[in-house]
Amino acid sequence: MQLFLAEEDGVPVGRIAAITNQRHNEVHEDKVGFFGFFECIDKQKVANALFDAVAEWLRGKGKDTMRGPMNPSVNDEIGMLIRGFDSPPVILMTYNPPYYPTLCDGYGFEKAKDLYAYLLETEKVLTEKLERGQKLVRDRYGLTIRNVDFKNLKQEVVTLKHIYNQAWEKNWGAVAATDAEFDTLAADLSQVVANFKEFVFVAEVNGKPIGFALCLPDINQLLISNKRGWLLPGAWKLMTGTKTIDLLRIIVLGVLPQYRGKGFDAVMYWEIVTRARDRGIFKGEASWVLEDNTMMNHGAKLMNAEAYKTYRIYDKKLG
Repeated sequence: MQLFLAEEDGVPVGRIAAITNQRHNEVHEDKVGFFGFFECIDKQKVANALFDAVAEWLRGKGKDTMRGPMNPSVNDEIGMLIRGFDSPPVILMTYNPPYYPTLCDGYGFEKAKDLYAYLLETEKVLTEKLERGQKLVRDRYGLTIRNVDFKNLKQEVVTLKHIYNQAWEKNWGAVAATDAEFDTLAADLSQVVANFKEFVFVAEVNGKPIGFALCLPDINQLLISNKRGWLLPGAWKLMTGTKTIDLLRIIVLGVLPQYRGKGFDAVMYWEIVTRARDRGIFKGEASWVLEDNTMMNHGAKLMNAEAYKTYRIYDKKLG
């Protein structure tokens, strides 16, 4: 990664990161490089200067395409918000002013892929049809749901990592998480889910783990009013305000490839929404979902979910 800062008359007016990901290039057999952590004032010439700096650096690394934003990889926070500016960002999702896509268009970027965020509401999801269907699936396949054992987290992470890397292996842009990446993520997120452990669970068939779900409370609701970024008020809100959170983000919900198409995802959605309801949480966001992920988009529609935000990944050929 190479970081760049734009200054105008000695004042910082933008920033960007140029990123190479050798594992991505090996997996996808391409020469794509990336940009990320982009912030800029509403001035095209400043944005162009930042993008030019990335392009030059990536060309020097032998890359023929610039893609982003990736912050810094597909296993982290990605995409630029292009629709849905009327609602605040949910935990670990990106946010940007509405003029950012205009700056990208002005530089000549083209759409590579869109990502959706779905809004789920309890009364729309928990239909009689879904209840009957998820019971049938449980009975037919012997599907059971168990909570992740946080007292044995090290071994549980091995199981979750295996499912994660298998379940998303064929997705566009996917690169398997390394042991270091996954272990760091697990350590970070375990602090957030400390009081919401029932929202990290494993699906099993005859005792074999075949899928898992990871959901996080939208702690952004507590931090959004911390305008000055002071540490102590923010920490105090996190300790005392979790009962006021009314939205849960579904970050990961997946099953091993050989178990798809059997309705297991419906059972897991049912489990998430009923557990959230019991905690007094009646809204959820499923994000992010690739625009051409047929199974997940179909599943979201079955849950009567609304695609209320769209994020975009951009590409530009490097001549």
